[in-house]
Amino acid sequence: MNGNNPATIAPSPKKKRKNMNLAVGPWTPYWYILPAFIVMALMVFYPLAYGIYLSMTDMSLATFKNPNFIGLGNYAKLLHETAFLRTFGRTIVWTMVNVFFHVTIGLFLAVLLNRKLPGKGILRVLLIIPWAVPQYIVALTWRGMLNNQFGAINIFLQKIGFAAVPWLTNPSWTFIGAILTNIWLGFPFMMMISLGGLQSIDKEFYEAAEIDGASGIQQFRNITLPLLKPVLAPAIVLGTVWTFNMLNVILIIAGGFGNEKTQILVTEVYRLAFNFYRYGYAAAYSVVIFLILLVFGMTFMKRSQGLEEVR
Repeated sequence: MNGNNPATIAPSPKKKRKNMNLAVGPWTPYWYILPAFIVMALMVFYPLAYGIYLSMTDMSLATFKNPNFIGLGNYAKLLHETAFLRTFGRTIVWTMVNVFFHVTIGLFLAVLLNRKLPGKGILRVLLIIPWAVPQYIVALTWRGMLNNQFGAINIFLQKIGFAAVPWLTNPSWTFIGAILTNIWLGFPFMMMISLGGLQSIDKEFYEAAEIDGASGIQQFRNITLPLLKPVLAPAIVLGTVWTFNMLNVILIIAGGFGNEKTQILVTEVYRLAFNFYRYGYAAAYSVVIFLILLVFGMTFMKRSQGLEEVR
């Protein structure tokens, strides 16, 4: 029989608190972020590292099991290809035109919706619809509207006296049609971001500016834009990355990889990987795209000072 007094065996309340406090130590924050770090390592870091390795091999359908390490061979070949340079230039045009209209239209509509306007709630819902509908549904709808013979756009153009446009048969017009589709898809995001930023601006700034006699344009340039910068700069970077990597709209409007003049870098990656099975070469394309967007994002945020507080 144990002769120990139970009171001496059971830990005192003070000792219990001490043991619980041992769980809060200098390593505790790292334990909390460990699950997120493991997920990031499996979902982001490992695929990125494997993609970089793949880009330095000649992996294809023929060498799938035993790819040869060729170092920077794929990159040297890629950068000397005129087709890559043409596609890169087309991707820049695609991205700049789309992001410009996303920001311009989105900001204009946000300023409009931030004012007293009848039916503002209904207008907000209607303007969000392009963003709420799945991309491939919007792209398929626009492809039908761009049909050369039966499309609504050509019918409208002919009714007002213009000739029908070969949207889906001429590669240049197909590319323009894809840009129109993506502008339609992208402006609601910028509108919502801008509207949220506008509603956080203190009205006293505008009241003080009106007392000083500032015009509407001066208020927009000196109050609205500087105070929207912390909101708009990250949104522009996000919009640029999404537009640069847009695959669905190009493939659906162009009807696949039919013509080189309708393709951008990311569709070329898809074609190389899943049509020609040149996995190593496609991985080199992907790494170059990643580096382009990384440099752009860092440079833009630094130049725009988008992460700094507004003074």
